[in-house]
Amino acid sequence: MAEVLFYHLDRQPLDRVLPGLLEKCLERGWRSVVQLGSEERLEAIDAHLWTWREEGFLPHGTSKDGHAAMQPVWLTAGDDNPNEATVRFVADGAGLPDPAGYQRVVMLFDGNDNDAVDRARAAWKEVKAAGHDTTYWQQSDQGRWERKG
Repeated sequence: MAEVLFYHLDRQPLDRVLPGLLEKCLERGWRSVVQLGSEERLEAIDAHLWTWREEGFLPHGTSKDGHAAMQPVWLTAGDDNPNEATVRFVADGAGLPDPAGYQRVVMLFDGNDNDAVDRARAAWKEVKAAGHDTTYWQQSDQGRWERKG
């Protein structure tokens, strides 16, 4: 069974949270795929990951770059997994995939968007009923992630 994590974004937007989570995956030697809800959002996150930190960038690729097997992080608006990632991130309205193909699935949702919260609640119920390990994370007032469930 996969571990499914739900990250409730209400203090920081996706573009501030995602790079740090991807860096942790890279530090652990995990390959990741990030599924976004649209091509426009994919392009914005793609550009952001190249410049999000002054002292470096986060190595990643998209279908425009090719060479998927060589990419530690792959960005997509589809359900593909061409870099054989074991961790899948879904955000910006992308649907939760079948977690069975991954060790870990991370759903990042905007807590200020009622539709996103409703989708996350429905996904939580679905994966919980399927027997997957689920955890819910929310940021504290200090900006640290706290496990809430």
